[in-house]
Amino acid sequence: MGELGVALVIEDDDDVRNLVDAVLQQAGFEVYSAGTGREGVEVARQHQASIITLDVGLPDIDGFEVLRRLRQFSDAYVVMLTGRDDELDTITALQGGADDYITKPFRPRELRARISAMMRRPRQAGQEESPSPVAAGEARVRVSSNNGVLVHNGLALDMKTRTVSLKGTPVGLTRSEFDLLQDLLKGTGAVRTRADLVRVVRGEYYRDDTYISEADERAVEVHIGNLRRKLREDPNEPRWLVTVRGVGYRLAPKRPE
Repeated sequence: MGELGVALVIEDDDDVRNLVDAVLQQAGFEVYSAGTGREGVEVARQHQASIITLDVGLPDIDGFEVLRRLRQFSDAYVVMLTGRDDELDTITALQGGADDYITKPFRPRELRARISAMMRRPRQAGQEESPSPVAAGEARVRVSSNNGVLVHNGLALDMKTRTVSLKGTPVGLTRSEFDLLQDLLKGTGAVRTRADLVRVVRGEYYRDDTYISEADERAVEVHIGNLRRKLREDPNEPRWLVTVRGVGYRLAPKRPE
């Protein structure tokens, strides 16, 4: 097995497949490849890939259907690759559980940097981060913490096991959704701009001086929308995620039980 584990390239274009294969091998992965969606699902199942690049336009079933099937058994990082610069495609991919979305043609260095940033995001969040500063006059939200578990309004997020439950019922989140929710809980009511949250999702690849595009911010909006849907959040009376118009998001105040 490669130093970083197993990677899978699902791509029907030979040139693109060979390029991505080479990028992943140079990064330290043991790489497998597949030219169709159905084959890719089986290879992912057999080899337990930790990261998958997935072409949207496959000859048998499209990448979105492949993603749906992968998410039935795999928690691998999934990067969607497509030749179509369509916002609807981006939204569909992220809502389906993809971790990132890159439009062809892409630079090999960019692909490797994004993958490296994703792999550095901890599976278990062992270190504590300082909470974000709260603007003057803004009330701080109290989030109880016990042994690495953040609890707020019936929601419990375990930073060690990277699991979330709502009144005892498990809630299945993607890595990006989990990281955003954890960041907002740790912020204890501080407003987090969309750019702040893009950096949470992208990791070290997006430094403080990195340009944040509208597509990046829309991706964050999609992730937040997915969180609200999974938490069954009422947007009119939010218990956790409050939209700050024109800025970003913050944690809702604590409610009496």
